Amino acid sequence: MMQSHAYQNKNIAVFGLGKSGLATARQLHLGEAHVFVWDDDEARRKAALEAGLTVQDPFQKSWPGAEALILSPGVPLTHPAPHPVVELAKKAGASVIGDVEIFLQEKEAGRVIGITGTNGKSTTSALIHHLLSEAGKSSALGGNIGTPVMDLPELDEDGNYVLELSSYQLDLTPSWHANIAVLLNITPDHLDRHGDMAGYAAVKRRIFQRQTEDDVAIINIDDPLCEHIATCLAIHGEGKIIPVSTTTPVDGGVAVIDGRLEDQSFGDQSWTMDISKIGSLRGRHNWQNAAAAVAAARSAGLTPDEIRAGLISFGGLSHRMEEIGRRDNVLFINDSKATNAEAAEKALTSFDNIFWIAGGREKAGGITALAPHFDRICEAFLIGEAVDSFAATLKGKVPTHKCKDLEEAVRQAAEAALRSGKKDAIVLLSPAAASFDQFTSFEVRGDVFRAAATRWIEEAS
Repeated sequence: MMQSHAYQNKNIAVFGLGKSGLATARQLHLGEAHVFVWDDDEARRKAALEAGLTVQDPFQKSWPGAEALILSPGVPLTHPAPHPVVELAKKAGASVIGDVEIFLQEKEAGRVIGITGTNGKSTTSALIHHLLSEAGKSSALGGNIGTPVMDLPELDEDGNYVLELSSYQLDLTPSWHANIAVLLNITPDHLDRHGDMAGYAAVKRRIFQRQTEDDVAIINIDDPLCEHIATCLAIHGEGKIIPVSTTTPVDGGVAVIDGRLEDQSFGDQSWTMDISKIGSLRGRHNWQNAAAAVAAARSAGLTPDEIRAGLISFGGLSHRMEEIGRRDNVLFINDSKATNAEAAEKALTSFDNIFWIAGGREKAGGITALAPHFDRICEAFLIGEAVDSFAATLKGKVPTHKCKDLEEAVRQAAEAALRSGKKDAIVLLSPAAASFDQFTSFEVRGDVFRAAATRWIEEAS
């Protein structure tokens, strides 16, 4: 555990007690800081009390001379307006930071590999960690994915901290510095929290701040905003730049074109590999993730043979185009994480002969943007609040079935796929909608799909 001693005997406030907030408060407490915590959720306050922490509402008592406020990434820092607790802290002269800042102050050894981007950062982070681990290298994965940074183990000089970072986390980490930094893409998102696209892009660019000539910047040059950042870094930056692309070969970079990976990031040590048949890396968006991960792995010292083996063995992430299993000609894919049309498009463009399960709580725009891909869908099986709206969009283009729940949709889709006799028929859960009408999260929705698909597969045995 990354126990904190830098704040020994100092007053520290922690606001927001999700996984990362509670982990940070615990480690600060163990490091003998005077920690007081607060969360609007009563259950979280109770968990903090049970952990031996001091729970105190900052708005009910005077600010107790705190030197720092550790803010949950979900709490507004600047836009649309600073949260009142931020104003309170600044008025008292306290710094406002996040758990990653505490981590960097406490870390004594190990390489930092930071990954950000609007889309793909979880898969890329997990893949980098997998490549390192499979090659026998010491690696710890955390941040915006999985384990809070303050719960990561302490690594030695040869270790690698693979950290997925959201824009919110970068905003709260003024001393951020990565030995290897990855920027995947920048598309409109979280604009309410950053003011506009310029503000959002400026925060994402911080993944490269403080880099020196010994550091590496990996950037997807297919994205216009990222390409502009790469150009600026080439002029003003100090670290090595490795461009990645899925559209064109790149000198000194990594490209994956039509599924063929070509790594030229180390000059005359270039190598190639066909990754088009790796199920967990289907689709151009995953080729981008793979290119960035390969660039990071090479920069961390892995050989082409180690990377080849790791790419082949990568199983992907749960609920992101996750292969569940097969019965006869029918393959089940769990893409429950696709909670909007843009995310679902990635799955629809990765398969043919799709028996599509979609629906839930509709997002703005519904599925109209997916119309160019309807010809890939054999039949659609609709669930949740969006049933009527999605059915209206699909009318006359795709045969549709309205299902009472996800279990019924899985059975109907599986039987239709089996009857079709189509080779590699795909029963695809890619809802293009939020889960909150019938489920508490997209993870629960994906788990229900996995269980129903597994039952149908096992019926044949």
